[in-house]
Amino acid sequence: MLILNGLLPCLVAAVCVVEAVGPEKRIYPKGYRERSFELVNEVEDTLSKGDKKCKCPPHPLDCAEVLQCGKRESGIYEIWPRNRIISESVYVYCDMKTDGGGWTVIQRRGNYGNRQDYFFKKWVNYKNGFGNPEKDFWLGNDKIYALTNQNQYTLRFDLMDFENNLRTASYKNFWIESENNQYRLHVSNYVGDAGDSFIEMHGGQKFSTKDRDNDNSTDNCATTFKGGWWYSSCLASNLNGLYLHGKHKSDGDGIEWSSWKGRHESLKKTEMKIRPLNYIISEDLNLEGIIQ
Repeated sequence: MLILNGLLPCLVAAVCVVEAVGPEKRIYPKGYRERSFELVNEVEDTLSKGDKKCKCPPHPLDCAEVLQCGKRESGIYEIWPRNRIISESVYVYCDMKTDGGGWTVIQRRGNYGNRQDYFFKKWVNYKNGFGNPEKDFWLGNDKIYALTNQNQYTLRFDLMDFENNLRTASYKNFWIESENNQYRLHVSNYVGDAGDSFIEMHGGQKFSTKDRDNDNSTDNCATTFKGGWWYSSCLASNLNGLYLHGKHKSDGDGIEWSSWKGRHESLKKTEMKIRPLNYIISEDLNLEGIIQ
């Protein structure tokens, strides 16, 4: 913990509010990506290094701001995305341990007692979200849209196979469009040790479900591969597929990350999580992986 300019305690991991010295001037995300980013950059360019002050926001935008307020334990927290689609607060699972914490988890798969086809759902289910944020769940495409259009976000995949081997895949830039544009996926700049199974096949694609076919195939990929995803024609990954136990004979319908395990070996656990691109990792946080 540290204190800047005698103000409220603020974690080094904080996403700082830019405040001009003299007449008060703050910039808050407004849900309009391009203009809001321009305004933030304009203000930051006019301020010296000594003019940035960290404060605990009364209504955190995401889990990074929850951590800024000193909440260091992973768990469910209330956030307030700044977007016209979301008019109320949202309860989300915050991962405060992995790689500096501050992650808003948007998907989780694991052996939590649900049916193997638990994620084989309709458009409205993926739109609104479903499941238990501490177990199997999908946050909801409307909420993911609201979050990823209020700031610039990075996306991280944590993957585990049935031998408990771990791999990660991270993408520097991630956001999706609104329902009017079928939640089209924008993703770029891969790093990690799982291989990229997301950009080439799924980047730029619309979201598809068994009752809403937006893919590039003559068949409905969501129906064929039993999930909801940004299918093209059809997949390199399928993290919302059937919960199969490791190796299987069927093609691609499990929880697949093909650059690591191919299309005939389903994963044991997965998490998708997002964090602001400008996030600074604190040196005094206890770092550990969230998937155990």
